Amino acid sequence: MTWKISRTSLDENNLLLNESLFALGNGYLGVRGNFEEGYREDIRSIRGTYINAFHDQTEISYGEKLHAFPDSQQKLVNIIDAQSVRIEIDGERFSLFAGNILGYEQHLHFDEGFSERIIDWVSPAGKEVKLHFRRLISFALKELFLMDIKVEPISEIKEIKIVSSLNGDVSNYTDEKDPRIASGHAKRTFVKEAGQQDTYSIVRSETMVTKLEVSCVTETVVDAAAGYQYEKKIGENAVEETYSCNGSGSIRFTKFNIYTDTLRHKEKLVETGIGLLKKIKGAVFEDFLIEQTAYLDNFWRNSDVTISGDEELQEGIRFNLFQLLQSVGKDPVSNISAKGLSGEGYEGHYFWDTEIYMFPVFLMTNPDLAKNLLIQRYSTLDSARQRALEMGHNKGALFPWRTITGTESSAFFPAGTAQYHISADIAYSYIQYFLATTDVDFLKEYMAEVLFETARLWMETGHMYEGQFRIDNVTGPDEYTCIVNNNYYTNVMAKHNLTWAVKAYKLMEEIDDVLLGELKAALSLNEQEVSEWALAGENMYLPYDEKLGINAQDDTFLQKRRWDLPGTPKEKFPLLLNYHPLTLYRYQVCKQADTVLGHFLLEDEQDLETIQKSYDYYEQVTTHDSSLSYCIFSIMASKLGYQQKAYDYFMKTARLDLDNMHGNTKDGLHMANMGGTWMAIVYGFAGLRLKETGLSFSPVIPKNWETASFNLQFQNRLLSVTMEKDGVSYWLKSGEALTFRHFNQDVSLQSGQSVKISTDSGEPDRSLAVV
Repeated sequence: MTWKISRTSLDENNLLLNESLFALGNGYLGVRGNFEEGYREDIRSIRGTYINAFHDQTEISYGEKLHAFPDSQQKLVNIIDAQSVRIEIDGERFSLFAGNILGYEQHLHFDEGFSERIIDWVSPAGKEVKLHFRRLISFALKELFLMDIKVEPISEIKEIKIVSSLNGDVSNYTDEKDPRIASGHAKRTFVKEAGQQDTYSIVRSETMVTKLEVSCVTETVVDAAAGYQYEKKIGENAVEETYSCNGSGSIRFTKFNIYTDTLRHKEKLVETGIGLLKKIKGAVFEDFLIEQTAYLDNFWRNSDVTISGDEELQEGIRFNLFQLLQSVGKDPVSNISAKGLSGEGYEGHYFWDTEIYMFPVFLMTNPDLAKNLLIQRYSTLDSARQRALEMGHNKGALFPWRTITGTESSAFFPAGTAQYHISADIAYSYIQYFLATTDVDFLKEYMAEVLFETARLWMETGHMYEGQFRIDNVTGPDEYTCIVNNNYYTNVMAKHNLTWAVKAYKLMEEIDDVLLGELKAALSLNEQEVSEWALAGENMYLPYDEKLGINAQDDTFLQKRRWDLPGTPKEKFPLLLNYHPLTLYRYQVCKQADTVLGHFLLEDEQDLETIQKSYDYYEQVTTHDSSLSYCIFSIMASKLGYQQKAYDYFMKTARLDLDNMHGNTKDGLHMANMGGTWMAIVYGFAGLRLKETGLSFSPVIPKNWETASFNLQFQNRLLSVTMEKDGVSYWLKSGEALTFRHFNQDVSLQSGQSVKISTDSGEPDRSLAVV
């Protein structure tokens, strides 16, 4: 049961939610889990099909526009709808909102990569049919969205009519009451071509401003033993095909939809689509299901996390990992947006969520996918340089808060552009990749340049004052506290960025001095500048409050009055929807982990007592209004020995979308939280850390679990970790010999070798703590 999510009855109150949960994708193409046949007119639906990074541009309207405010923003576009199929039974339209439902099943299969609905339906006139809808978006052929429908008459039926449409007249979803969703600019494409070529239906559309084109070419195959009649109708924006079948036997309808776009396929989109359909001609749904399963077998072999003792939890973890795989970009122009390809929340933008919350999952399980995310960020480096110039800096790279192609798409600078830490977050992910892979070519081609340019940003932003390097007027991860001096998280991440820029420079000197010389010339970089990075890093100011024994979130946070969280009515959360930002800024109240996140990512910067006292303090003033928060508090609770807290916070992440805990999953899944769930297991309960010294573990299995196991890829090795109540096992499945730390003990394994460290060893530093 833990390899799928299921529904066994129609729930009208959660249709929008289920559209997100049952979404399919492959990193390139995504389709929400809408009903092929549609809904009643009074029922809201977000009917969506999306291509990763396929966007339009809209103007940003300001009452008062100042220098360097972005003029426009990018927006993920809802594209051509191929999923609509109307079915009529002796003239009555099939609808789950009419007649009687005798049986209903809806499933999303994580191990086979397809969704299905199985329905036993009786029409208002008493005609009974069984319908089996299946669909998949291929991992093997990224352009393919495949639908398969079987209609089986149970009672006597004369005619079954199937009306399939390909419709370019689509719009994006809007909600004026929620800033997390777009409130305008719904219509972003227009149809340039609608028609047929041979047996192929075609719609080709263009975005209004960016002039990007997308096409969908469709071919349908109908298997009706008793025969059928065919009609077509070509409109200005759509193509409609009607198959009128004799109702005396079962009918199988298969619809092959190929999507192409100018970001990947350049020109001749329709011709490319037809060519791809010709290559798969004669194939059936089951053929692609075999390919899909083979792809996912390989994915789960490296990525599965198994936990015994809680089926709902196991289902939630696998759902999260599957949706991350469905959403992560797998080509040079795409990343992974905050909602993946499951909805339109945050307009399809890429945030720092990628680097800090989602990237680690792929880094430690599928490093090639992680590398693609970094290369995509590198492709936007010139835009980041330009943004730094716009913001008044002489050099450096300022990466955007919200973006698709690399330009800033956030109109609200206090919680947007002011989050300068994004440049350090990106640098951090590059460093983590290098530590996990020792990919020297990556260092030379991408990493050194990114680290140099982000280091320059800190020299432009900060300054030396009384022997310390300080960074003023920035915003940390906590969006309820904006435009502050010396945000601890920003400063500590900048320190790491600067220190590693110096290390990268020295590594380049050793590895390829000629290439370093070329890079220095291209960037007008000299050794004096590198020395200044080292000095700034060594003298970075990290706010600390002597009285409380904690790292202050910034220079003034602890001077403010505390927000009365217990006294705030439940309906007033999240606070950002109910209070003006300035009101929030005046209080000690955090939307999410900020200083606590800094302590997780760079734990060696502070002693354990400071980390613990800081955690205790900030826990009391954090609302967790952001889905990025619970996982970090869980991880750090594990580190500090707060095992019940660690588990409680973790459980709020594991099924956040499945249980719609934030009430907005209808707008798309919370991809960062999904990555955070994995992190809470691997970095939290297993205590994984990745540093220059290598891998280390400090595992603590929750008392609710019997066992928990996962795999990690590290420097071309595959390591399996299994936590049990009586000990922990490490198994080096493949790769060269590996030495790592288990608590305070070195563990060395040869390829194929395993070791179990028992709780009965009598040595605390060798044991697996159980609570």
